Amino acid sequence: MLPNRVQKNLGNTPTSLGKHKDDTDLDPLKEAIADREIPQEYTHNRMPLAAMANQNNLDNALTNLGGRESGTVRLQGLVIAYRETLKEYTRERAPLDWARTQGRLGNALLRLAQHESRNDRLEEAVFAFREALTVLTREHAPLDWATTQNNLGVALGYLGERENSTDRLKEAVIAFREALRERTRERVPRDWAMTQSNLGGTLMQLGKRGRGTARLNQAVAALRKSLKEQTPERVLLDWAHTQNNLGTALAELGKRERGTVRLNQAVAAFREVLTVLTREHAPLGWATAQRNLGAALTTLGERDGSTARVEEALAAFREALTVLTREHAPLDWAMTQGSLGVALAYLGERENSTDRLKEALTAYDAALEVFVVAKADYMVTLTQRKQAEILALFERRQEMRTFH
Repeated sequence: MLPNRVQKNLGNTPTSLGKHKDDTDLDPLKEAIADREIPQEYTHNRMPLAAMANQNNLDNALTNLGGRESGTVRLQGLVIAYRETLKEYTRERAPLDWARTQGRLGNALLRLAQHESRNDRLEEAVFAFREALTVLTREHAPLDWATTQNNLGVALGYLGERENSTDRLKEAVIAFREALRERTRERVPRDWAMTQSNLGGTLMQLGKRGRGTARLNQAVAALRKSLKEQTPERVLLDWAHTQNNLGTALAELGKRERGTVRLNQAVAAFREVLTVLTREHAPLGWATAQRNLGAALTTLGERDGSTARVEEALAAFREALTVLTREHAPLDWAMTQGSLGVALAYLGERENSTDRLKEALTAYDAALEVFVVAKADYMVTLTQRKQAEILALFERRQEMRTFH
């Protein structure tokens, strides 16, 4: 079970979504993991807790590395390793180490869930974080408590995005706001910015599912706070993630408000990300920005009646799909297919041909295959409704051709 090499100075290695993920070069971390042997005296029989401490140090690095690789083998191994660790770190014997290991287990499960469309990993992550919080209290371990609250919020937020209910998202907002009681800008500015970003992203999701603009405006405020600390020079990928969410919140506000001011702000936000991120060095962030740019351009085109904007949107979606594959990012791929369907449907409605409508239906079919498996009920309902509208139009066009 234990790897025979360990980097012993990795206690502060970022391992969770509550930490920072701006490094894109994985080679130094891989070299560090393979750098040092576990001392012979650190064995499970002679010094189990010491051995587990060294395993946890190694696992910190491996979780960080596994979360940035495309496969899941390393992360699956980590989940097993942490569960083995918990056999030694019992709550009665070493409560603080037990709680921190529960938190690391939650982080590994959370990262693993990002590669899969099932929700059970997320449920397990939520359970692990809540177990950790039974020991990591605000009074006795305030920053550990805040980090765990933040990571619990991330897991709940992912669940909320996949389910047709706002309850999980509301729970996530509560967790992030709890974390911000200790994660202040003065005390831990980068962690404060990360949690503000997470809060803003979750408020954005809630705002998109509800009526009005209050939550969306709250999301914009939180995301802009985050960007006071997150800059491209300091934390490039974190900045890009927050900038992407800001653009998305602005685009959603633009749909609900008159005029095109918010929509143009959204397009500008996404284009700014694409001036910094490249497909070669940050493929996922680049693809996400392409997808979001496409969505904003589609809405702008619908608003001002410009098919040129929507053609630009199609190009952006297709660029995104060169990275967001069904194999490695099924839900992101499905979301992009759904957005592609919207743009194709818009163009198809304005053309005499049914070719674009057929393409739109194909895109919706592809998206639904993933959403159904993932039990992403909200997205299933939304996509089926759009699909039904286009199918009805397609059939009317076919009938008219037959009649004539």
